[in-house]
Amino acid sequence: MKPKIIGLTGGIGSGKSTIAGYFAALDIPVYIADDEAKKILFMPHVVKELIAIFGNDILTEGIPDKAKIAALVFNNPEQLAKLNSIIHPKVAEHFKDWVLQNSGKLFVIKETAILFESGSYKDCDFIILVTAPTDVRIQRVMNRDGVTREKVLQRIENQWNDQKTIPLSNFVINNIDLESAKEQVVDINNLLKNVINKG
Repeated sequence: MKPKIIGLTGGIGSGKSTIAGYFAALDIPVYIADDEAKKILFMPHVVKELIAIFGNDILTEGIPDKAKIAALVFNNPEQLAKLNSIIHPKVAEHFKDWVLQNSGKLFVIKETAILFESGSYKDCDFIILVTAPTDVRIQRVMNRDGVTREKVLQRIENQWNDQKTIPLSNFVINNIDLESAKEQVVDINNLLKNVINKG
């Protein structure tokens, strides 16, 4: 039996990873798309493709430098599209294989920052959106990445906002305090089990 695919997403600083961890603790398989994309970035055949498009400047000591690549594609939609055309199909392929490995499970979680922006939300059976007040998100990212408020706001502006994503989501988790977030995860887990078993 092919498991149902549950998309888990949210803007930067919303706490997607924390929520993904709560689902994993409930024995739900969780696929972290960004982690897999980073691994794919270092595969020899992918490195060759990157060099062919972006040149050797993206390398540091012969390996792709994530900071250099990020600087290259940030605020440059054309370069970002080129990067995505290399990485996204490979992540999609890897995800397909991973879903097959988890056949027999009722559902699996796919956690990705750009679920809506990439259009891959259309491949999900249900979508969970993680939200938090903008000020909370800004503070989290500043603490985590050691960046300025302006930098965080720039990154927030590059993502779809809640007004756009909430109508496309089946469940919304307000991730302000951990205890409440954990309870919301347990509730959604139970709801999903009921809905999928009935379906």
